[in-house]
Amino acid sequence: MDEIVIELSDSVLRVELNRPSKRNAMTSSMYSTLATIFDKAARDEHTRAILWHGAGDSFCAGNDIEDFIKSPPGPGDSPQAQLMNALIDCDKPIVAAVHGAAIGGGTTMLTHCDFVYAGTSAHFQMPFVNLAVTPEFGSSCSIPAMIGYLQAAELILLGTPFDAHRACNLGFVTQVVPDQDLLATATDTARKLAQKPVGSLRASKRLMKRVFRDQLKAAVKAENEEFSALVQTEDAKEAFAAFLERRPAHFAGA
Repeated sequence: MDEIVIELSDSVLRVELNRPSKRNAMTSSMYSTLATIFDKAARDEHTRAILWHGAGDSFCAGNDIEDFIKSPPGPGDSPQAQLMNALIDCDKPIVAAVHGAAIGGGTTMLTHCDFVYAGTSAHFQMPFVNLAVTPEFGSSCSIPAMIGYLQAAELILLGTPFDAHRACNLGFVTQVVPDQDLLATATDTARKLAQKPVGSLRASKRLMKRVFRDQLKAAVKAENEEFSALVQTEDAKEAFAAFLERRPAHFAGA
């Protein structure tokens, strides 16, 4: 079974994370595949909008920890970095439909989408500090810019979980809709976008993202350097071991 399923219909490329038994947790190969999909979609004249969602009961539970421990990202051209750059550079509209868990990267990846529809079951969390690492996908820059520093500090430094309605109140998602209407709502928006004049649609997105794009790339570079150093520390090793063993972590000096 393919871990990522794509389908092009009515100029909308549907991208489905398809690892439901693992709540669509991301492996290195999935990052690389997604990067290739978004890069190709950006160049494909038949694709005018992208619809992104998850199979099963979740959007994405973040990194697959077992896979992550075997292949942690480095400061250079890692699979994670490839996807980050693909999302930042994509000038076609991306519409996300989020239900269930959107954890870690499952939350931060959404900051690169142009429309984010959250089902009532959606719940978000950025537990990076709890895992002794840093935020990723440029979220240390984009999330304070989106929702303000104090709100971002609560969500990132404390790793506070938040539900769909709080996400909407913060301006993190476009709209909250019943789960049963989620995919249809997101699909309708993607189809409307696909009917727009493609040149002006892409140019308008580029213009809105223009100033911020360089800041995001700088943030991604800085995050990757910090992340790759921290992931080698004893605190990070303890955090990941505790996660896999389903116990509280015991950090040095805590």
